[in-house]
Amino acid sequence: MTKTVALLDYGSGNLRSAQRALERVGADVTVTADPQTVLAADGLAVPGVGAFASCMRGLRAVHGPRLIGERLAGSRPVLGICVGMQILFDSGDEHGVSTTGCGEWPGTVTRLQAPVLPHMGWNTVEQVAGSTMFAGIGAQERFYFVHSYGVRTWEFVGDDLTTPPQVSWAEHGGDRFVAAVENGPLWATQFHPEKSGDIGALLLRNWIDTL
Repeated sequence: MTKTVALLDYGSGNLRSAQRALERVGADVTVTADPQTVLAADGLAVPGVGAFASCMRGLRAVHGPRLIGERLAGSRPVLGICVGMQILFDSGDEHGVSTTGCGEWPGTVTRLQAPVLPHMGWNTVEQVAGSTMFAGIGAQERFYFVHSYGVRTWEFVGDDLTTPPQVSWAEHGGDRFVAAVENGPLWATQFHPEKSGDIGALLLRNWIDTL
């Protein structure tokens, strides 16, 4: 049966590119900010480009943090892409201004400490062994990145009842940052799978297969 995906329209992100990529792997995609549609879909994809603060303003305008939270409370899959991943953390610090994020994961988005920014182009990812997200994807395969900010330290603290998230890393200019997180129904990538060709399509297919 075809899986339905709501692609959250909150004024940020290349929605057409993400829509085409998800449709390519067999999803029935609706670009929407309608709460009922967002909550009813098999999966919710949250893209994002630009500044953390402006993305959060747009997200709050369509009640995005609440909708994401409600889906996750019911173990309903969510996929964050690029800044759509960053906003899932506690906060973003840009030009000395801190903006509160969705708070699904602890951590702060900060400027990469690299000699050349933005980090733009193809890069490998230090995958976690046994990852469902990267199933069938070789360790040397490359994904497409465009960003100057990232999560440079992982601060998640689990307990005996919590399954630790699977965190994959990448490196640019000597600075390491979180490239992807797989945390039960919540997946996120700093890179753009929708711009990463056949390998990105395989990752999106892996996500669709979990819906």
